[in-house]
Amino acid sequence: MFNSTLTEDESFLCPADGAIMITASHLPYNRNGFKFFTSDGGLGKVDIKDILERAANIYKNVSDENLRKSQREKSSIKKVDYMAVYTSGLVKAVRRAAGDLEKPLEGFHIVVDAGNGAGGFFAAKVLEPLGAITSGSQFLEPDGMFPNHIPNPEDKSAMEAITKAVLDNKADLGIIFDTDVDRSAAVDSTGREFNRNRLIALLSAIILEEHPGTTIVTDSVTSDGLTSFIEKKLGGKHHRFKRGYKNVIDEAIRLNSVGEESHLAIETSGHGALKENHWLDDGAYLMVKILNKLASARAAGKGSGSKVLTDLVEGLEEPRVALELRLKIDKNHSDLEGRDFREYGERVLQHVTNSIETNPDLQKAPVNFEGIRVSGFGGWFLLRLSLHDPVLPLNIEAQSEDDAVKLGLVVAKAVKDFNALDTSALSKLTNSS
Repeated sequence: MFNSTLTEDESFLCPADGAIMITASHLPYNRNGFKFFTSDGGLGKVDIKDILERAANIYKNVSDENLRKSQREKSSIKKVDYMAVYTSGLVKAVRRAAGDLEKPLEGFHIVVDAGNGAGGFFAAKVLEPLGAITSGSQFLEPDGMFPNHIPNPEDKSAMEAITKAVLDNKADLGIIFDTDVDRSAAVDSTGREFNRNRLIALLSAIILEEHPGTTIVTDSVTSDGLTSFIEKKLGGKHHRFKRGYKNVIDEAIRLNSVGEESHLAIETSGHGALKENHWLDDGAYLMVKILNKLASARAAGKGSGSKVLTDLVEGLEEPRVALELRLKIDKNHSDLEGRDFREYGERVLQHVTNSIETNPDLQKAPVNFEGIRVSGFGGWFLLRLSLHDPVLPLNIEAQSEDDAVKLGLVVAKAVKDFNALDTSALSKLTNSS
């Protein structure tokens, strides 16, 4: 939809002045909504609020007669196969990366799992024209009831499904998309997943080869091992920002505007956007960047198969324990004294901040844009307030269960007097030792 506002081709009525996508992403079918696009990108909350207010004013001021008249008037509708334009652009990108070979992926076996979302086109419209074998691809037909698994690269069952497909078919690579293809992940031939921190590491390695020293912008829950990998191994800069894919993308755009070069903005959820692709979080384009690496490595005689990708993340330190606990705030609890849950959540965060400052085993992150991030016991925790819900998510990464428990106990002790906070998930962790 976004690309249709950039393409210049009158036969396809492009460039479009605007485009609308109907999607609930990986949420149930009854949560459908609209995504709006112009040539400046996707509309954000402020834009959509403005549209709704304008629509309400128009509706309030229009007479019933004029409303009935406008409903009777017919507009001109023309159906075009814009997907053919979009997919041909993806195919051309891979061919260019391989020195304009017609079938740079010939002989590669790549399976796609679309989870019955919108990404099924990728097998027949992108991979096969490039010469790839796609047998074993699954759940390519759209079905908003998601009969097989939730199309979400962060979902354990979804990643198990694509991993099984790769191993069962002895494929070179597996690719999985979320419902509306703005997120993606991959699996190598051994079943090793490229998602979350590992996907960011892989894309960072590819981008930093192309743009040495550039800044990689991520969300707040990425690991310390990823920072070390980006900065010490790849020679880039890791800029950790707030959660929310628009936050991450907007921060990368801001950095460029003040003279700090950034070419990749990516969340652990799989939302990834590139400067070269107009900062659109396009999961298909993200996978094309990976395919470019496969195709160019083979064309240059530097190896083939997914080992090319696996080698790129060699040296990434990964935690043995990675948890996210959700501490819910009871909005109706008397502790809130009728105040907004966000104010209560901020009080919790401030109290935790104060409580750790005298502990020599803990160190507060010197630069942090969201919540409180603390290192200690060989790991770290991040406690933050959810963007939308009355929840304080707590992320913990550590090298052992015991160290994760120690970090959990630090938080548990600090929040014990906040009675509106449901700490049952935290109690389960700290009582497990």
